[in-house]
Amino acid sequence: MLVAADSVTFMDIPWEDFGWERLAPGVGRRRLPGWDATVGLVAGRDALLMYDTGSTPREGEELRAQAEALFGRGVTHVALSHPHFDHVLGTAAFPGAEVFGAVGVASLLEHERDVLRGDAVRFGVPPADAAEAAGRLVVPRHQVSGEWTLDLGGRQVLLANVGPGHTGHDLALLVPGAREVVFCGDLVEESGEPQAGPDAVPSRWPDALDRLLALGGEEALYVPGHGAVVDAAFVRAQRDELARRFGVS
Repeated sequence: MLVAADSVTFMDIPWEDFGWERLAPGVGRRRLPGWDATVGLVAGRDALLMYDTGSTPREGEELRAQAEALFGRGVTHVALSHPHFDHVLGTAAFPGAEVFGAVGVASLLEHERDVLRGDAVRFGVPPADAAEAAGRLVVPRHQVSGEWTLDLGGRQVLLANVGPGHTGHDLALLVPGAREVVFCGDLVEESGEPQAGPDAVPSRWPDALDRLLALGGEEALYVPGHGAVVDAAFVRAQRDELARRFGVS
């Protein structure tokens, strides 16, 4: 059983002052400008975990500074939800952090720097910023195949390789507590239809959402990669719509 944050006391952290949304004690998320991509932050007594890092090192540096201002210490762990530019290209801003991703994502990122750079430019990142981000790309040292429990000090969280689906390498984050919080990456989207690019695995996507629902349960908060926080009913409806859209059960 995972250890929730009951043994860690959090002061009234001023999340809103930095444009963040508080989800639970020591747990928040921010919707970034541009593509409305979500990043998450989870604090334990000894460590800080950032879930996704933004689209450029400059954006990552802003996130790092905000995390330090909120908790008075640096980010120690980074988890990457999937290998798309708006979720991974800010990782260079977190030197010294232990970086986690779904198994196989490190090799993919190493070989697709130019693809990430091109995608970033195509969606509006200035070419110089995209080139810097690709040149400083950080690949995960720790690759998750199944589940990996991290102890942040008085709080344990679970990284779960629940894909493939939106991509071949989708990593979710479960934060236990009085109400579970599940960071879903782009397996779930609220501000628009889920996007199925060339690296999506449509036939497996509904199964990935079933795994998310099993992970969090009926009462959890589900945090999409883009958009507002949703509940299990929303995730289930999106699962059924994806199954119809792609002709799978």
